[in-house]
Amino acid sequence: MVDLARPLSQPAPQAQPAPSAGTATGSVSRRRLLQGSAVLGLAAGATALDLDALSPMERALADGAVDLDILYIGAHPDDEAWTLAAFGQWNEFEDQRAGVITLTRGEGGGNAVGLEEGPELGLIRETEERTAVGYAGIEHVFNLDAVDFFYTLSAPLTYDVWGGAEALSRVIRVVRATRPDVIVTMNPSAVEGNHGNHQQAAMFAVEAYLLAGRDDVFPEHFDEGLKPFSPRRILRSGSNGSSGTGPDAVAAGYEPDIASDVVFGAWNGTESDRHGKRWSAVRDDSVHSYRTQGWAVNPPSPTEPAKIPATWFTLIDSRTPIADPTSGDTAALAGATLPIDGGLPLGTTLEITSDRFVALPGEGIEVTVAVGSPGKALPQVTVELEAPEGWSVEGSGKLGTVPAKQQRSATFTVTAPAGTTPGEHVLLRTRASSRGGTGENVLPLRTAGPVEAGLADRPEIAAFLDWTAELSMQRLDALVPTRRTLGSGLADTFEVVVRNHSTSAQDVEITLELPDGITADPPELAVDAVPAQGETRVEVHLENTDASLPTANRAPDGGVYPVTVTATAAGVTAATAQGLCLVPRLVASRTEGVEVDAARGDAEYPGDSIDIGTLWEGQEVEAADASGTTWVTFDDENLYVFVQVTDDVLGTLLPPEDNKQRFRTDSIEIMIDPRGTSDNTASTFILGALPGTAVDGGIGGPVAGRDHDNRQGPIADTAPGVRIAAAISDPYDGYLFETRIPFAELPDGIDPAAIGFNVVVYDSDTQDNTGQSRIGWSTYPGIQADPSRWGVLELPDLPAGAPAPVEPQIPDTAARSVESPGSILQAAGDGTGLGGVPALRSRTLRLEKVTRTTGGVTARVRTGEAGTLRLYLWDGTAILGTVDAQDVDKGMTTTDVPLTGEPAEGESLHLMASFENDAGTAAAATTVE
Repeated sequence: MVDLARPLSQPAPQAQPAPSAGTATGSVSRRRLLQGSAVLGLAAGATALDLDALSPMERALADGAVDLDILYIGAHPDDEAWTLAAFGQWNEFEDQRAGVITLTRGEGGGNAVGLEEGPELGLIRETEERTAVGYAGIEHVFNLDAVDFFYTLSAPLTYDVWGGAEALSRVIRVVRATRPDVIVTMNPSAVEGNHGNHQQAAMFAVEAYLLAGRDDVFPEHFDEGLKPFSPRRILRSGSNGSSGTGPDAVAAGYEPDIASDVVFGAWNGTESDRHGKRWSAVRDDSVHSYRTQGWAVNPPSPTEPAKIPATWFTLIDSRTPIADPTSGDTAALAGATLPIDGGLPLGTTLEITSDRFVALPGEGIEVTVAVGSPGKALPQVTVELEAPEGWSVEGSGKLGTVPAKQQRSATFTVTAPAGTTPGEHVLLRTRASSRGGTGENVLPLRTAGPVEAGLADRPEIAAFLDWTAELSMQRLDALVPTRRTLGSGLADTFEVVVRNHSTSAQDVEITLELPDGITADPPELAVDAVPAQGETRVEVHLENTDASLPTANRAPDGGVYPVTVTATAAGVTAATAQGLCLVPRLVASRTEGVEVDAARGDAEYPGDSIDIGTLWEGQEVEAADASGTTWVTFDDENLYVFVQVTDDVLGTLLPPEDNKQRFRTDSIEIMIDPRGTSDNTASTFILGALPGTAVDGGIGGPVAGRDHDNRQGPIADTAPGVRIAAAISDPYDGYLFETRIPFAELPDGIDPAAIGFNVVVYDSDTQDNTGQSRIGWSTYPGIQADPSRWGVLELPDLPAGAPAPVEPQIPDTAARSVESPGSILQAAGDGTGLGGVPALRSRTLRLEKVTRTTGGVTARVRTGEAGTLRLYLWDGTAILGTVDAQDVDKGMTTTDVPLTGEPAEGESLHLMASFENDAGTAAAATTVE
């Protein structure tokens, strides 16, 4: 991530005073004027400048073309969908301008309406997104050209594939160019089932919120005419907890699962004068625009007001006063983009920070409250700090007058009393008062014992926890579970991490409490001299002694067996609740021979079968609707899998050439982790198969391919040694599938005692390319992307393969903004760089003359530098002519653009031009008369 040159607790650089309108611009450089001015001052200060000589970013700053109030940051073109009722009413009634950053164009997703895939699908999804957000009054969509590679739960893998710091630079560049007061994003936490792309996009959003205001982070942006900018608030779209519905839902408040969460709401049922219907119905129109994702068939929202829900937003952090969340539908914005009734002047900052996140009984925490004034001084400022009952607060909050555009701070010492229960999430609340107004803000903390202990996290979870600690955002850890995996009837050794939060070394007694049928050896242990504010690691042996215990989500509590690790030190006992996922296990029997023909001979598959009929996602099903059984066997060179599926309705038959994203209809996936150690599916083998295809109006044979694994694509290209066969019953009541998978096709040598293995079935009962239910063997949310919780397959007496990991081949072809007419049109108008890269000077690309001809358009294009030129004829929906990737020198180029179709009825024809070189991009657009 970004090298943090100074602690994040250090205040962001303060803007310098803007020059007065009468200042002579001849003695002030263009860049200094633009970097040192506030938005309102720029328009006046820049009027004497030659705007054509400015970079597009500088021009955007000068005229305020992209000065946003709200910026949503997501991963795919539909991630913002569930916020649009709130964004729309904020735009309609409060004139709040929102924009959207979408890291990818979703070209790796499914397509329910056609055969397009890859970049072609990405451009379709961008158009869907622009249509959908347009209902909410959103005009600015910034696609950052990251690749949507495949479904994953791994944020670290996503970070690497997206280019890490380069992707973050693009996010921060857009934040600095658009200057949103409020960022809204997805869930940045490593919670169960969180899409890795969603998590990483949100992590970038958090980093942008914290870092965009710093002058030591991506300083190259400042050569483009940008300047440091600190958003005032960041919110997570969605929440964890419960609430009511109806017009009074917001006033009644939200009940969060985490007591320190602050949750704002906006009721979706507000009537829209602009659209002539409720915003819940308008949001339905938006959602139905995402047709490629099958959302056109989503059921409508309730029409009875009492049943219409609110859109909820969870506070991640705020630099400004916040409003009472129950005060109304705009409380999420109040204090940041909208004034609070009776509050401090809009633009006042009120920040509360502490020197650590955990509160220990009897040990003080230093808390700093900083008040920053807006355009004029704040007189007679005092701040108070409110802590939970019984806690002590020491310190003076008298700040006096805070001069204009300056900051004053007060420091308090807050101490939790003896007897404070460890593991509780609490809020500190600060209140700042000045003549005529008050403001409040909050700081979440967690109580703890001097020492806490628990099973070590998996590496990717540990990496997330390190990230939150680095950024002092441990509040995001609250919902992150520690859940380890153990095979049914097996034993394994786990590390226990003993963390000392206190300022002195501690001797600790550790106890592990486990459910019946699972034992720990030793169950109790003593750890001496754990270093102050450090950790010690010890090992414990866990064993499932009762193999009859239910596995996967067939067990209670979603398949998570409780593990409690208790640490006692200095007379304080702290219990940490964790979990153990007990996954199914199969010991396969060797075969004497298998013919892959979709017919299971009596002697071909000796040994036990496994039940693959447990639901893990989607609509509830009965056995007659969707269920299945699988047999597994092996020889020296191959694994054989036979799958029998019971199904009452045959889903859409896809043509053989549409052999991808098979979850859209009836299909299966066979998942293999050769050594049982993969953190994500990039080192696994996943065979996806359609049991039948649409051929000449009938049912054709099966097709298969690899998906979201070490190498994706048709099986003939990615694993040519694999053989498949299938049979679909007539009359239809299910299908049979059989495959031979050579060990040589796997991405690593096998460990025959610990292979990760799973079989899942996707069930569709419709003809609209959408699935309804997902069943399988080892079943947890998001299991298709979570090899840590696949079942265990043992192949007795088979020699182990030597470790030989194969480098993953991950899709790297993304739809690009220089090839997107929609992005080109926006960039030509708002001056931001295509794909979030630097924007070149305005004179870099100009359409000098455009003439309609018999066969298309002739364009005279002037370029101010050498680079690559692209031209597109577009009617607002479809590309009707292209000149792609033409290398040009500085000067005039005359190019014919052939017209391959006519504009849709009532639509105009537009010429879009993009230009790129190593220094950045430029865009131009015009209507063809």
